[in-house]
Formats: sequence, C-alpha cells, structure tokens
Amino acid sequence: MNISTGVDDKTRATTLGAALNLPLAALKILAGIFGHSQALLADGIHSAADLISDTLVFTSVRAASQNADADHPYGHARIETAATGGVALFLLLTAAVLVYDGGLDVLHAEATAVPPTMLALGVALASLAFKEVLFWYTLAVARRTHSPLLRANAWHHRSDALSSIAAIAGIIGSMAGFPISDGIATIAIAVMLAVIGARYGWESFRELTDAGLTPDRVRAVRERIFSVPGVRRVRRLRTRVMGGHDAFADVGVLVDPYLSLTEAHRISERISSELIGLIDEIADVCVHIEPEGQADKPAAHSLPLREEILPTLRARWATIRAAASIQRVALHYIEDAIWIDLVLPVWLASEDENSQRQFDRALDGLSIVAGVRLYYVRVDSVRAPDE
Repeated sequence: MNISTGVDDKTRATTLGAALNLPLAALKILAGIFGHSQALLADGIHSAADLISDTLVFTSVRAASQNADADHPYGHARIETAATGGVALFLLLTAAVLVYDGGLDVLHAEATAVPPTMLALGVALASLAFKEVLFWYTLAVARRTHSPLLRANAWHHRSDALSSIAAIAGIIGSMAGFPISDGIATIAIAVMLAVIGARYGWESFRELTDAGLTPDRVRAVRERIFSVPGVRRVRRLRTRVMGGHDAFADVGVLVDPYLSLTEAHRISERISSELIGLIDEIADVCVHIEPEGQADKPAAHSLPLREEILPTLRARWATIRAAASIQRVALHYIEDAIWIDLVLPVWLASEDENSQRQFDRALDGLSIVAGVRLYYVRVDSVRAPDE
C-alpha cells in the first residue's frame, strides 16, 4: 500500500470522527440537561473526551508519517505507538468515570425526581447510530492501513456507542419505573471498555519496549532466509516491531568461509529482497554475513588483521622470485589460524612446484598461518622478466 495514501486515509477517518464528535457531544449534553437524563449528560461528556482522542490521533498520524532523519534514523513510527498508549489511557479513564457515575446512579437511584423525556431517548438513539457507523468506518481504515492507533480510536468510538446503549437502557428503565437499571448497565459497559483499553495499552507498551514479531512470524522469516541458496545456518535472528505493523530485523547468516566478498554480499542482498518482498511485516533488514566455522572464537579474534601481518609476510617472501609478481593476497580466517591464497601470473605456473616449496618454507615457524595456496591467472600487463 502507498504510504501517503495510508496517511490520507487515517487523517480522513480521524477528521470525520472529530467533525461528528463536536456537535454530537454538545447535543447530548444539552439533551441530558433539558431531557432530565444524567446518563445522557455523562454520555455527552464522554463524547467531548473523544475530541481529545481525535486530536491526539490526528497529530500523531501526521508526525509518524515523517521520513527518517538524523535524529530518528528508523523513522517516526513510534510516535503512533506512544499515541496508541495515550488513547488506551483515555479508554481506561473513561471506564473509571463510567464506573463512578454508574455506582452513584445505583446508590441514589430512588432520588431521581423527574424521569427522562423522549428528547433524551431520541438523542441517545441517534448517537448510537452515528457512533456505530463511525466505529465500523474507522475500524475498516485501521485494518487497511495496519494502524493500531486508529484501531484503538475506533474502539473509543465503540465505547461511546456502548455508553449510548447504557444511556438508552437507563432512560427506558427510568421511564418504566426502574431507575437502578441505568447504573447497572453503565458499570457493565465500563468493564468492557477497561478490557479494551488494557489490551491496547499492553500492546503499545510491548512495542515501546522493543517487542519482536510473534513466534509464528519469526518462523516464517527464518524459513524464507533458509530458502536462499548459500545459506548454511542462521546464527542470530532478532526482530522489533515499529508502528504496530512494520518490523525491523537483523540476522547473522553463516556461509562457506571461502566465498568471495562479492558472492557473500550477493547472498545478503537476496536475503534482504526476499524478506522485504515476501514477509508483510518486514520493512527493513540488516544481514550480517559470517563464515561458517569458528571464526567467532576467542582464538580467531586474536589473529592479526591484514595490515598487521602483511609486513611480516613480505619480509619472509623477500628472497622468493615469484613473490615480486603477486597479484593478490587473500586471507581466510579459519578457526585459530590463517590460510593464505596467493594469485600469481599464469607464466609462473611452470614453476609451481618450486614456488610452492619456497612459500611453504618461508612460513615455517609462523604458527598463526595454517598454509599457503597458489593460484595462477592470465594477466596481460605482466611480462616475464626475460621478455
């Protein structure tokens, strides 16, 4: 899905919610006052709280859609995650307020002097219809854009619809002579709302603490890595979720220790393209190519680097005629020693046996070198000394 399209969809859904919440909240508050319904008045205050949620969502969606920069190299998706936690907190606070109001209604139900009017019932029914439509629309956009923030906000709309149901039940019960029904329904709905808020709050908390993909999705990632030719083992695979859906991964892949750098790099590119192209959640991956064997053991770590060992090698090869024509030196760090590959001009191949003995003898006593192998290539720019 195109990122800009997703942001536009989220913004449109949030703007629509805010545009409906403002007049709806005012209407319910006024109808609660003039229609003698405390439940509808509380429902109107709940809708007013939705405006704060919509503002938070709108701001967060815009902020989270910014491109990565120097201060946020992984992008700004975590802003949306943090805002999801904020919406979850609103849900929990709303649930607490509803429990409090419902408890007061139950305790003081008999003190209700004037029963609610049809005005209060009509506004409550209209609110239920509007909020339910808004809930399903926002939820559909959240699923299409994979946005937990928008999904949490959709459930905030549903909580408003549920509180409207409580208001309707309370109004009808009070009109029928059972004023306690309003408080009981309000408390029941508050419990449902608290469960939803706790769920989204926990999800945002897990993501902010760098929670990874679920075990089944990690298995899918691992299987896709092993499908790439040349991969022998996976030494380490770590994932972390960003923005509710996108995930970043880093993996250590073991390959043949004698592969060329370019071939190993080609394998890493294939792994990246496979994961990003075929695993929906993966937005970026860092592949660390490692040689199979014991190159990560402490003994291997103590071996000298190229610039540290080459002066010693050149000094030992100083008297060897073929050494002056070396085209390339390749070092292979295998277990606790170094294998050396030397590339020489093809016209020296006739002296291979003698050259091999000379290089082997020159390295006698150098325990960090396991051996030397000679390879011959055609190099047009190189001429034999007697030409």
